[in-house]
Amino acid sequence: MIRLRFIRWGTVLLLVPVLTALAVDWHVRRAVTAGLHDDPSDLPPHSVALVLGTGPTNRDGRPNWYFRQRIEAAEMLLRTGRVEHLLLSGDNGHRGYNEPLAMRAALMDRGVDSTRITLDFAGFDTFDSVVRARKVFGQERFIIVSQRSHNERALYIAHHQGIDAVAFNAGASYGGSAGRIREIAARMKMVGEFLLGTQPRYLGEPVTLGKQQLP
Repeated sequence: MIRLRFIRWGTVLLLVPVLTALAVDWHVRRAVTAGLHDDPSDLPPHSVALVLGTGPTNRDGRPNWYFRQRIEAAEMLLRTGRVEHLLLSGDNGHRGYNEPLAMRAALMDRGVDSTRITLDFAGFDTFDSVVRARKVFGQERFIIVSQRSHNERALYIAHHQGIDAVAFNAGASYGGSAGRIREIAARMKMVGEFLLGTQPRYLGEPVTLGKQQLP
C-alpha cells in the first residue's frame, strides 16, 4: 500500500510540471497567432525589422539553414520595401563567435547597404534581444524575423513588454522532437523571467539606428 501511494505521488509530481509546460506552450501559440505572417504582402510597412541571431554554421561545421533563411527573409523585406532598416541582434559572447557580424557580412554579400544595418552585440538570448530593441535602440514598433516557433516566443515577449510588434516567419518551426522540447523549455524560462522581473544582462548607452560606430 505504501509503495502504491509512493508511485501515485511520484506520478503526480512528474505530471504537474509537464502539464504546466504544455499549457504554457499552448497559451503562447494561441496568444500570438494573429501576429505571425508567412506572406510578406500581409505585412504593413515598418521602419525596422529585428533579426534574431544564430550562427552561420552548426556545431558540426555544416551550414546552418536557419541562418540562411533569416538572411534571405531580411534581405527580401528590405528589397520589397516592407522595412527600411535592419537591427541584427545576437550573441557575441566569446572570441571567434559573433552572430551580428556574421549576419551583417552575409547581408552585405547580398548587396545590402551597410548604412541600413545596425548591430546589437548583446542579444545574448531572445528576451535580451527584444527588450534591448526598445530600451537601447528606442524601437517601439518593429517586425521580428526568425523561424515560426522562435517567433511565437519572441512576439509574446514583445507584447508582454508593451511593444507593437508583428513577426515574419523565415521558414517553418524548428524540426524534430528535440527542437520542440528545447522550445518548450525556453518558454518556461521566459515565464520565470517575467515572474522575477528579469532585465537584459547588459543595457548600456542608447544607440541611434544608422549612427553606430563599429569597432
